[in-house]
Amino acid sequence: MFRINENFLKLSAGYLFPEIARRVALFSSENPVVAQRIIRCGIGDVTEPLPTAAAEAMHKAIDDLTKRETFHGYPPPAGYDFVRAAIAQGDFRSRGCAIADDEIFLSDGSKPDASAILEILGNGNRIAITDPVYPVYADTNVMAGNSGAALDGGGYGGFTYLPCTPANGFSPALPTADVDVIYLCSPNNPTGVVLDRAALTRWVRYARDHGSVILFDAAYEAFIREDGIPHSIYEIDGAQECAIEFRSFSKVGGFTGVRCGYTVMPKALHATTSSGTRVGLHALWMRRWATCSNGVSWPVQCATAALYSPAGRAQTRALTDFYLENATLLSTACEAMGLKTYGARNSPYVWMTCPAGLGSWEAFDLLLREAHVVTTPGAGFGRGGEGFIRISAFNSRANVEEVVRRIAVLMPSTAR
Repeated sequence: MFRINENFLKLSAGYLFPEIARRVALFSSENPVVAQRIIRCGIGDVTEPLPTAAAEAMHKAIDDLTKRETFHGYPPPAGYDFVRAAIAQGDFRSRGCAIADDEIFLSDGSKPDASAILEILGNGNRIAITDPVYPVYADTNVMAGNSGAALDGGGYGGFTYLPCTPANGFSPALPTADVDVIYLCSPNNPTGVVLDRAALTRWVRYARDHGSVILFDAAYEAFIREDGIPHSIYEIDGAQECAIEFRSFSKVGGFTGVRCGYTVMPKALHATTSSGTRVGLHALWMRRWATCSNGVSWPVQCATAALYSPAGRAQTRALTDFYLENATLLSTACEAMGLKTYGARNSPYVWMTCPAGLGSWEAFDLLLREAHVVTTPGAGFGRGGEGFIRISAFNSRANVEEVVRRIAVLMPSTAR
């Protein structure tokens, strides 16, 4: 009889967002009259149309596929050269980061990349994860066998958790025990807080001193507006020898339904085999992509490259500005009701303290039941998320203004 990967059985519960969808579906079925009034500020899915530059490039690329002379079949596994060059120049070399074109690897998004990276990392690595944390980091390591059993109250044995709290500004302290793989996310999902240059410098220094690798999720870097905050970990000296960076076009280009992201895999990054041999990860990552992927489609790659044109740059800036304005409206309204918030300034997420006496799932149910607004309970991001709610700014302006109005009616009696 064939066997399953029993690590999946250690997963403590359903993935966060399907559980939210289940609760919303149940509420809708029981309350069909108000179901159409539900406004979704939970999952970070975009609502605004694609930038015109990307849409026009996709149309042209589709036309290419209708003619033999311009037809494109299988793309290169890591992406077409012109797209990798646009990314390396636009996101890195323009900021003083010496990233080569062939250190860019295109994919269908940073979420699958953050999972796939475990395929080239060995078993037995000691994993450090912030708490609260984007669930993918923890769950994929559980699936890969890098954790112990689920713990009462949340979390898993075997991980080194790095608490992120209001007391430390949601910037995790260095671990007291040695770790091998470190997950960092800035701007952070879910808290919306950014890591400054001093914090990233400490982490790079730690990783180099301890032979660790930093898996740096910069999916929301396009929302950074504060001067002096690094957009890439490669702005820190020495990071190319100890860090892998993940990026996504889901939010900056509205590509949640189009699907494109990329990983930066520096050639300077090496790991050690069990026998002590030093091995470059760049070649392993290339081998992985050549084996497991047929690449990103021609229309999507053309749309991606168009985001780096002058028109595309202006349009993506306007798009991210729009969502940041939504975040400001939400944050300001919550603060006016006595609910402390974090994020929003450099992030499309508002991390809000729960109303007095409510846990995060209780606050979620209250907002759904009474305001007909879907949010994300902080407990879904780990033990450190209890007591908070994440509100997504990815919505129309009209919907955001309506959410503000509904919360204002509901919250005065429940705010701290």
